[in-house]
Amino acid sequence: MSQVIHVERLVDEQKIGRFNLNLLFWSFLAMLADGYDIGAISYAAPSLAKQWHIASAAFGPVFAASLVGILFGSPLLGYIGDRFGRKAAIIAGSVGYGIATLAVAWAHDLRETELLRLVAGVGIGGLMPNTIALNSELAPKRLRATLIVLMFTGITLGSAAPGLVAAWLLPRFGWPVLFLIGGAVPLCVAVGLAAALPESVKFLSLHPQRHGRLLRVARRLRPDLAIADDARFVGIEARPAGAGRKAPAGSRRPADLAHALGLAELYRGGFALITPLLWLCFGTALMANYFLNNWMPLLFEGAGLSPEQAAVATTFYHIGGTAGGLLISVLLDRFGFIAVAALFVLAMPAISAIGLAGGSSAVTLLAAAAGFAVLGAQFGNNAASGLLYPTAFRSSGVGWALAIGRFGSILGPLIGGMLIGMHMPMPQLFAAAAAPMLAGTVAALVLARLCFRRFGGLQLDERAAADGMSDAR
Repeated sequence: MSQVIHVERLVDEQKIGRFNLNLLFWSFLAMLADGYDIGAISYAAPSLAKQWHIASAAFGPVFAASLVGILFGSPLLGYIGDRFGRKAAIIAGSVGYGIATLAVAWAHDLRETELLRLVAGVGIGGLMPNTIALNSELAPKRLRATLIVLMFTGITLGSAAPGLVAAWLLPRFGWPVLFLIGGAVPLCVAVGLAAALPESVKFLSLHPQRHGRLLRVARRLRPDLAIADDARFVGIEARPAGAGRKAPAGSRRPADLAHALGLAELYRGGFALITPLLWLCFGTALMANYFLNNWMPLLFEGAGLSPEQAAVATTFYHIGGTAGGLLISVLLDRFGFIAVAALFVLAMPAISAIGLAGGSSAVTLLAAAAGFAVLGAQFGNNAASGLLYPTAFRSSGVGWALAIGRFGSILGPLIGGMLIGMHMPMPQLFAAAAAPMLAGTVAALVLARLCFRRFGGLQLDERAAADGMSDAR
């Protein structure tokens, strides 16, 4: 009789060691490069505006271009991750946006830059759902949220890095240096990912034809176990990825389309309300974040800060976000989504206070406080999305949450550009940036309540989600 390995126990009973540190290290580097790329254009914009003799408000579409790309890239590469593996999708995303970002260094006008940022966004969009899924599926339950959020601190630290490059290297080498670094780093990271990043054992266990690869990863994950060559791996999900109910008569074509897009499962069982509320949390937090992230350097310079001071103040926004992420990594495991709701509440006064500070020295600390709340809340959204959905459609679930959230991130820079073009004073501008967080607060509180009812407590538990999904069938 062949050895039976329960995949959930295989993962949950592991001791934190070299395997986990390797996964965290490479995932962190992928997110670091991702965060740098997202933020680089904001720091290049003042120099580009002067060199190309264009108004600052004209950069709204350029800021939004990568976000439009992410809108398509998140579900597309999320689907690829569910079909072909998380690792393949992560590497493809890194290579794609690395090449496109490198090319921006030779762009001649706003139109070329906008097109390249759009292409880069497709690759960036594929990284986030697949790294969340991969880390969710390889981390033990007791530390799952913590490790996901620690991995995601790479984004905020990466987003802070262009400010340092702008302050130290841009005066000497000009704006192209931002994109030379932003393109070369993810290409180098992609080589390391190909060599060192493991695939998800939960994903591999759903595909019997990949048994040999599953054995290799499982033995790396649990060197303390003797796993036989003919071991049989079983999990909490009884069906292979992509399987589902037959479409009812008369609705075959829409049902097939929904399955192809990875949407059908996201509204079954107890997810019918959880999914749209999660999307709203993503959309509102990303709207506020990208409003601030893209326009703060220009607004701070307009308020009287030097370019270096503006870059440092914006960098502190991301440093504060890293601190918020570390806090939510601890609180989410214990208090569930209610911890995310608390950060939504804190974000509104923190953002509004930046506008009241104007060009004073206090703006740096206030930017850090806003980053703590806004980015901390988004860290919580990211981690929760990886915990709520089961393995069979986790990348699709996270990918769609990120994709729908991108409507908010696209609107943020565009609305900011429109309001700046109207010459709105700074207090009103930052009050407008805080407004989405009010809607997010309501959605987060309702979602926290639904999660409490679904999982029977504050902690988010994949097993309960899978049981609920099975019951719904």
